[in-house]
Amino acid sequence: MLTTSNISGPEAGRMALLAVLVALVMGLIARIAAVPFHLQRAELSAFLLVVIFSNGGNYGLPVVLFAFGNDALAGATVYFVTSSILTYTVGVFLAAAGRRSLVRALMGVTKIPAIYGMAAAALVLTTGISLPVAFSRPIQLLGDAAIPIMILVLGMQLGRATVPERPIVVLSAVLLSLIAAPIVALGLTWLLGITGEARQAGVVLASMPTAVITTILAVEFEVAPGFVTNVVFLTTLLSPLTLAPLIAYLKV
Repeated sequence: MLTTSNISGPEAGRMALLAVLVALVMGLIARIAAVPFHLQRAELSAFLLVVIFSNGGNYGLPVVLFAFGNDALAGATVYFVTSSILTYTVGVFLAAAGRRSLVRALMGVTKIPAIYGMAAAALVLTTGISLPVAFSRPIQLLGDAAIPIMILVLGMQLGRATVPERPIVVLSAVLLSLIAAPIVALGLTWLLGITGEARQAGVVLASMPTAVITTILAVEFEVAPGFVTNVVFLTTLLSPLTLAPLIAYLKV
């Protein structure tokens, strides 16, 4: 999607910066909000994960495509890829900091395909290389299959939700993800001068429920996986209540 999009370099840069700033601001808000709960290190790592990282892939991209069309999807792709890189670097770091060594976390980052995909796309865009049909066509077919597969994975993860042990902490994470994130994104798009389809895409992706990948990180690094799954479940279940009016507002 990156290599075939019509988004300009400056626009892509602003969208990437927006993704980074949203993650940074939401991380700071989450850290402050967690103070009254006196969370242990593993619990704090889980709390930061679910608030910082939104479901831009298997939920956000389909919503942007259906609500705003292909033009907005180009900006959404840049935001999603940037968020993915943050997830597999900063996210892995946060999860590992809960219990395991940082060396193992850094080694794991080198095994993430999204990083190499981003590098390959950047190479094609900067050099103007035209990929042969033998390469571009199967890549396009795999790319077209990505969104349906992401939706399937989302459904599988939601089936693992259980009754939360600390409902107030779960509720706080849910409110931050669904209420605070859209406000932060709207403010940052105004500061960065992002308008039109790019604004629509960026705000919607920032306002998505908690990313499904956080459940995988929580299980892998043993940082409150039950809590993380519950937040993913509830934010996904409640997200239409916040996304529908937000999309209507962005279309005005």
